[in-house]
Amino acid sequence: MENRVIRPTRVLVTGATGYVAGWVVKRLLEEGHEVHAAVRDPNRANHLMHLRELEANTPGTLRFFASDLLINGSYADAMIGCEIVFHTASPFVLKPEDVQRDLIEPAKQGTINVLKQASETPSVKRVVLTSSYFATIGDNADSRDSGKTAVTEDDWNTTSSLTHQPYAYSKTIAEREAWRIAKAQDQWDLVTINPAFVLGPAINPNATSESFNFIKDFASGKLASGIPNIGMVFVDVREVAEAHLQAAFRPEAGGRYLVSSHNGFIPELVEILKARFGGGTYPFPKRVLPKLAAWLTGPIIDKTITRKYVSRNVNHPVKVDASKSIKELGIVYRPLTDTMAEMFQQLIDAGIVGAKK
Repeated sequence: MENRVIRPTRVLVTGATGYVAGWVVKRLLEEGHEVHAAVRDPNRANHLMHLRELEANTPGTLRFFASDLLINGSYADAMIGCEIVFHTASPFVLKPEDVQRDLIEPAKQGTINVLKQASETPSVKRVVLTSSYFATIGDNADSRDSGKTAVTEDDWNTTSSLTHQPYAYSKTIAEREAWRIAKAQDQWDLVTINPAFVLGPAINPNATSESFNFIKDFASGKLASGIPNIGMVFVDVREVAEAHLQAAFRPEAGGRYLVSSHNGFIPELVEILKARFGGGTYPFPKRVLPKLAAWLTGPIIDKTITRKYVSRNVNHPVKVDASKSIKELGIVYRPLTDTMAEMFQQLIDAGIVGAKK
């Protein structure tokens, strides 16, 4: 099934400077769409330069609008005349100072404000929401407890909370709120994209992203003594962006879409980097930590790694069934080795990581 995008139209992308959003904007511009990009401050030219460069080399057009997730009506001007709304803006913070303020409120209230505005904008026909696979499962051990071999779009995360896996909790309550709002109206339909942990090169390598911080830590020496064997699922950012486009413009698309290319464990990422960039060139983690060591030292090294988290995620595999995205959206997933090589090479080229002295 070939990917396809229909006639050019006017669309809104919230959080347009984000990691996933950058690739969504790129694909929209390549297809000739008129993109309304909602950002915090349209006057910060240096933060928008990479998007302006995309516009200069594609047939689409780009306009920036000031917006704030927490302000009702903030997206009114940006949404005028838009047929599709891509709501990608939501905090991805693994170590929040204040969970309620930094994660829950922006995720939930931002979703409410954007979807409320969609209902007040007659041109809007479809909303594509960036959710997460974490909205389908909290801890890896949840699959074992439920007796399921793979997580599907029918599953919901019921184990995360303000104090345990708060990021996963924020994505879950935001998506549940989105479906509640969607079902209460009949003007527009909702499609959610639930990606695995997103990896791959960025449109702007200097932008902040937890994904890049995650990979940078492998080469910084911070984890040189070892890493825990945490089960995780991965996907390339470019496939995530393509899933957004196909979900927006395929009339038959509907519901939730898990977007994932690889079920595995975090140490696999390190092994890919060692094979491609040399095991002795960078201070990559030397070994996989025994679970007991992770349980004892994790909370000391990083306060976000609780013993409950270690108990329910280390050495526990997680498997996501992404067949719906392949069948209905036509997504073709690239190898994880390519994703990691291109991402790390970009960090080298940008001077963000350097070889050990």
